[in-house]
Amino acid sequence: MHVPDIRIETDRLILRPPRIEDFDAYAANMADLEAARFIGGQQPRALAWRGFLSSAGAWMIQGFSMFSVIEKATGQWVGRLGPWYPEGWPGTEVGWGLARAAWGKGYAVEGATAAIDWTFDHLGWDEVIHSIHPDNKPSQALAQRLGSTCRGPGKLPAPYEDSPTEIWGQTREQWRARQRARA
Repeated sequence: MHVPDIRIETDRLILRPPRIEDFDAYAANMADLEAARFIGGQQPRALAWRGFLSSAGAWMIQGFSMFSVIEKATGQWVGRLGPWYPEGWPGTEVGWGLARAAWGKGYAVEGATAAIDWTFDHLGWDEVIHSIHPDNKPSQALAQRLGSTCRGPGKLPAPYEDSPTEIWGQTREQWRARQRARA
């Protein structure tokens, strides 16, 4: 098996499968207490390596996973986002986790919009969810901006089973109707 050669371009971003050269920035993001707070928590480099390989391995086994988010203007890795559906997950997720330096620039909505389009077009999912901690107000606002609604409390698999989670989401039909209305 090999990683699909996928490259999605938006106005300011490139979304593509992770590469080894992304790891230093990924590890720095996971070492940042505030940036990693709601995406698994702060992690030492060795644990971040395992998470990085988990995402890369999902590309190999499932044919999809989180994309590395590359800022076009600088060529810098600024985060990860995209489809995520590991064993025991509460649904077919499109999630996000950006480096703090990328916050407030609209990259999350720009990238997540492209990733949701790709997910529905290429994976054939009927819905997308976003597993969001109840205290994560910026991600809740992003989910709302994407057109998702809160469906109530959810449960994540180990090792996150004790982390409170709300499930936000929408169907492919809701997404398509919203995109048509915006056009």
